[in-house]
Amino acid sequence: MTHIVTVQDAVTAFADFMEPTDAELDAIEREMPLILARVDLLDVQIITLDRTPTELDTRRIRRARNRVLNERRALANRAAGITLPEVGA
Repeated sequence: MTHIVTVQDAVTAFADFMEPTDAELDAIEREMPLILARVDLLDVQIITLDRTPTELDTRRIRRARNRVLNERRALANRAAGITLPEVGA
């Protein structure tokens, strides 16, 4: 009989080098509202998979899509504000 063993030591031996940097964590934090909006949209879409969407489901999907679009716009505006040089400085 062959035993199945894990290679935990080999996998986690490089864990210190694979940690996200502070810049990556900051980027995730900036994108978190968009990530949460996408998760909400996905939740609403999953709810309607096994049934015919009602008018209320349609509204929920529309609101969730609008929230995703609003968060995308807000993220793009924040990114543009960060990367654009100041005018007249």
